Amino acid sequence: QVQLVESGGGLVQPGGSLTLSCAASGSIRSFYAWGWYRQTPGKQRDLVAIFTNYGGNTNYADSVKGRFTISRDNAKNTVYLQMNDLKPEDSAVYLCYRSENGLRTYWGQGTQVTVNS
Repeated sequence: QVQLVESGGGLVQPGGSLTLSCAASGSIRSFYAWGWYRQTPGKQRDLVAIFTNYGGNTNYADSVKGRFTISRDNAKNTVYLQMNDLKPEDSAVYLCYRSENGLRTYWGQGTQVTVNS
């Protein structure tokens, strides 16, 4: 079993920046995919940024390209999402996602990001 704990969400004004963290703990194994989704009320959960292919590839949603950067610290079993030039449309619950062995998947509880307009 793997636990994912997100942190770093909060309230920020348009144009501001936040960094989210997702720490994995428990019986962790090598990941296949690890990254971030976001969800707003009444909408589906959408991909934001993710490492895939055991970290060999990185994918971003078109809406965040050039503003968000995903990174990881293998020693700390943590992935990060650096969010710059935040817009009101970025307001959402951000959820950490991790897949191991291409079969087991895990979700964090989410962290709220609110960008005031």
